[in-house]
Amino acid sequence: MYESLPSPDDSEIVSLLNQVAVVKLNGGLGTSMGCSGPKSLISVRNDLTFLDLHVQQIEYLNNKYEATIPLVLMNSFNTDEEMQRVLVKYESVNVLIEIFQQTKHPRLNKETLLPIINNLDMQSGSEGWCPSGHGSIYESIYHSGMLDKLLRAGKKYIFISNIDNLGATIDLNIINLLLSKRGTGSPAPEFVMEVTDKTAADVKGGTLVEYEQKLRLLELAQVSKEHVDEFKSVNKFKIFNTNNLWVSLEAIKRVVEEETLHMEIIVNPKTLEDGTNVIQLEQAAGAAIKCFEHAVGVNVPRKRFLPVKMSSDLLLVMSNLYRLRDGLLTMSDKRVFPVTPLVKLGTHFSKVKDFLKRFSNIPDIMELHHLTVSGDVTFGKDVVLKGTVIIIANHGDRIDIPSGSILENKIVSGNLRILDH
Repeated sequence: MYESLPSPDDSEIVSLLNQVAVVKLNGGLGTSMGCSGPKSLISVRNDLTFLDLHVQQIEYLNNKYEATIPLVLMNSFNTDEEMQRVLVKYESVNVLIEIFQQTKHPRLNKETLLPIINNLDMQSGSEGWCPSGHGSIYESIYHSGMLDKLLRAGKKYIFISNIDNLGATIDLNIINLLLSKRGTGSPAPEFVMEVTDKTAADVKGGTLVEYEQKLRLLELAQVSKEHVDEFKSVNKFKIFNTNNLWVSLEAIKRVVEEETLHMEIIVNPKTLEDGTNVIQLEQAAGAAIKCFEHAVGVNVPRKRFLPVKMSSDLLLVMSNLYRLRDGLLTMSDKRVFPVTPLVKLGTHFSKVKDFLKRFSNIPDIMELHHLTVSGDVTFGKDVVLKGTVIIIANHGDRIDIPSGSILENKIVSGNLRILDH
């Protein structure tokens, strides 16, 4: 358990930090939120992007401890060009930002199982290619030369996480577990996976299982249909993978060079814009846990898993539920409940630009437990939501929640508009 990890001595902190590099998985586009560019460039709080916040977090540590923690971005062919242009704005910050590109694979026609591309020209027919999944990080960081570059700089571990997880921050206690010079009698883990307690919102997340005396990551896509309900059970599998991973650079070098890196293939079905059904072959970074020595899972607090996948998540991180300081979002002390509210926003809110238009400002949700919004709904200024609130505008109807409204344990349906005259 995380609570049992000892904190490092103050005299060790700088040395520990200087042996770690932060790697963010930055290959995804913001298409699921209605954006066309890299997801890392979406504004999530006070006009700050995902990338802005991660840079601020690392710069704060570098300044406070006079450390040299670098930020390394693993881009895909979808994000690399734009990211190289954007990085100019960070030239004056106290964070060295490095980039490398993950590999890409051809998409396969679902019927013929043949590549849908006609030639190997990487520049043409971009729909015929797909990023190889974040499991390619080990091969990509090695073959790009980035791994050796980090080793030469004195780095021993990389901290890998999704760029859209705003809770994935440098943790001194975990670094201490990996690098402490105090004799413990046991070898340091080559691989640490952060897991956290599963809730009803996390039933699709991969989980850790032990098989043949090795920890393994079990993903939903690997589970047969008759066992899916069992996999999703909070009682059967109580934890899930946050995809916050701490991995030894020397160990990555070894498993790649010795060709002992074996990860399960995940078959991911997709439909292209022209209606062609394709499959993408991907690997999950966490699946490599079985390939490393002395690997462990650490059950971390929920605050280390704060992903923004949909507009529902965006509402939470933009709200008064969190306070922002030095790039770090922490839950407000005024929040009585230990967990975040369950928020479900309908399709009218899916795209970021539509989401922003529907709120005059973000409601006060400090005492909210559950929110469901469906249909054509807008919110005025200074709205307060408490308890369980359900707002449903049926097809053809519109609901405008008036400014200053306080909704506590309410169901609002039908048609509601208040017009100025």
